[in-house]
Amino acid sequence: MKKNRSAISEKNNFVRTSCKWFKGNVPCVPHKESGCFCLKCSRYESLGKRILIIKLGAAGDVIRTTPLLRRMRKDSPNAEVSWLTYFPDLVPKKWVNKILDYKLQSLEWLKAQKFDWLINLDKDDEAIALAKLLDAKKKSGFGMGQYGKCRPLGNKHEKEKWLTGLWDDLNRVNKKNYMEEIFKICGYSFNGEEYILECENNYQWSEIGKNRKVIGLNTGCGGRWKTRLWGESRWVGLAKILKKNGYEVVLLGGPNEDSLNKEIAKKAQVKYPGFFELPVFIDLMNQCETIVTQVTMALHIAIALKKKVILINNIFNKNEFFLYGRGRIIQPDLKCLGCFKQRFDKKCPVANCMDLIKPKMVFEKII
Repeated sequence: MKKNRSAISEKNNFVRTSCKWFKGNVPCVPHKESGCFCLKCSRYESLGKRILIIKLGAAGDVIRTTPLLRRMRKDSPNAEVSWLTYFPDLVPKKWVNKILDYKLQSLEWLKAQKFDWLINLDKDDEAIALAKLLDAKKKSGFGMGQYGKCRPLGNKHEKEKWLTGLWDDLNRVNKKNYMEEIFKICGYSFNGEEYILECENNYQWSEIGKNRKVIGLNTGCGGRWKTRLWGESRWVGLAKILKKNGYEVVLLGGPNEDSLNKEIAKKAQVKYPGFFELPVFIDLMNQCETIVTQVTMALHIAIALKKKVILINNIFNKNEFFLYGRGRIIQPDLKCLGCFKQRFDKKCPVANCMDLIKPKMVFEKII
């Protein structure tokens, strides 16, 4: 008995809390795999800097922030990286030590921590409040200024990103893509680092032809900016042209697009498997060679999956999107692009500028 107590005491006295594998409340991975203890463990790795990323949403923005992890891990391979978000399932588990869903338990834990570097890339109230309250030696991105409003925390790149969000005319002349902007905010240079998206590939799609090139048509875009929607008749026209030219057409979307996609499928006689939970939706997109989409989450999923992309755009600055040489952007031939309007009005040169983009034009980009 005394011998057992001595062994337990010896092991307890050599708990390496600074090891990257140490969890604090459950056995670490090396112990589960080999039964080793800290005293004689060969897999000890000391933690580096403690870094917190605050990127809450939207879902597409979370995905297109993931290239930052590639550069961060190259610079600080042993850093303990935590990420706070509304979309924890989209943060790559192999690249982040602690993924925090935005909820009370996560916020309470964060308040008790000390970080070496806090990076807040959101301008919303809850994000800038946390950037102000949390303890960190260095802070980058956006924080809370006078009257509780967003302000840049330091360098000129943060200020540029802040100003392009305030003034539409500055946004229109901006030439940097989103990754260039956030990399510079963090003191890095963007060198084409790819998105990171974990895809399970566990699903069977027997109804999707394997002998023809599959084109996915993502018909939705969320409810905030409905001015970016391409109309039903346009999708029907494109689907018919693609089918006539021997392509397999698959309609993509969520519950908001279900009735629309059923109509398009009926009129164009193309396939619509239905809407699914996110992991299945990602896998369905992965069956396609090319994705046609408006600016929405599916755009960033397609980029992450390294698909060929046709982006139909009107109200955003096209320079914001980096397609890694695998895509084309098509938009109306108008000077007022990048207006960020949520509805068309009397000042618009046409009733709906998206109608200026014809199915044949999109088909030619696909070819």
